[in-house]
Amino acid sequence: MPARSTALSGLYCHNHGQWNNYGHLESDADTYARRLREAGYHTCHIGKSHYYAHRAGIHLNAYRPFLQALGWTDVLETTGPWATTACDSIMTDHWRKIGCLDTFREDYKRRQQTGPARALWPSPMPPGEHADDFVGRTAVEYLERYDRSEPLLLFVGFGGPHEPWDPPPDWAERYDPSATDPALPTTEPGPWVPEPAAAHQRRLQHDPHGLTPEIVAKIRALYYAKISHVDSWVGRILEALQRRGMLEDTAVVLWSDHGEMAGDKGRLYKAVFYESSVRVPLIVRPPRCPTAGRVAEGVASLADLFPTVLALAGCEAKEEAFGRSLLGTVRDPAARLHDAVFSEIDHRTMIRDERFKLVLDADGAVLKLYDLAEDPQEAVNLVGRDGTAETVARLRERVLAWHLATGYRQHRKRMPDV
Repeated sequence: MPARSTALSGLYCHNHGQWNNYGHLESDADTYARRLREAGYHTCHIGKSHYYAHRAGIHLNAYRPFLQALGWTDVLETTGPWATTACDSIMTDHWRKIGCLDTFREDYKRRQQTGPARALWPSPMPPGEHADDFVGRTAVEYLERYDRSEPLLLFVGFGGPHEPWDPPPDWAERYDPSATDPALPTTEPGPWVPEPAAAHQRRLQHDPHGLTPEIVAKIRALYYAKISHVDSWVGRILEALQRRGMLEDTAVVLWSDHGEMAGDKGRLYKAVFYESSVRVPLIVRPPRCPTAGRVAEGVASLADLFPTVLALAGCEAKEEAFGRSLLGTVRDPAARLHDAVFSEIDHRTMIRDERFKLVLDADGAVLKLYDLAEDPQEAVNLVGRDGTAETVARLRERVLAWHLATGYRQHRKRMPDV
């Protein structure tokens, strides 16, 4: 939720007030969807939004006015995987109609009882009825019937490849667990690491799931199958654009709100500042792009999506958004957009430049320092080590400058009652 709100609004956690998966984005937030709608675009949201907490027993249609206030005119919203067990949406309406909603919910109840490290089987849903199938198919059908004269802003939010590890069976068969890459090992903090930082590192690497190399290999194979399944739907959406004669004039942006530890450092899931969790895919394809297929090596942030989408649509960025348009880097992948980027979760802060990563707790104490050029696997925490004080001081000063530049907002937390 924090990452999604940042991508939509260009604001950081300390601006929009979402520090974890609770609360909601303000309904009067200035979003790229609202700005493009004001500029004459027809806007549509399909799939998972997660700009607000999904409450059990609520049908997501009740939140349609909230998403419309954020800038989406057409709202075809679904929940993410786990929320689908307790919330209804157009997706559960469809599954109930064709008789497979109980199949989904009973399977997820079984997975919850079994635990994430043992619930390692493909989805039992009928062919073509996986949640990601529903989202992808809804997007393709929307494009095939789109006949308005206005230009279109279409957001497609897949729930996958989020856990649980439940790809369709035909996709699960494509990956052999024995051929997956091994997980990054846990590492003990060096004797130079101060005890608060050392305790934090040990706590993060604690394994509550009983992971073994064999279990991790199965998880990774199923996770990769889910990624490929979503990728196949991205391809089908592009094919639909091509059939409609829209692809050449359409900008495409692909991004993820978080990564997945998948056994790295003895962990599953997200919400930590290790690269496996915080480093996410980001692809920007403007119309008729001469540098298609090239990779930019500089650092970027989801906060950059707000000004990037505005630039793609020919709209001016607002002063309150703190990212920078990626279009200059797209045109010249050697160009550097930022000297550093920042991430926040649970009132902890990460700064990442092109070489180092520093993590601070809510009180400003240093928890981690990694030299990603020399140690890309983040095996050696350099906090407290001789010769690092200057680097720590430089990065802390850069965090302070970032806070001063980005400021703070009072959160009114407006949202329609449901």
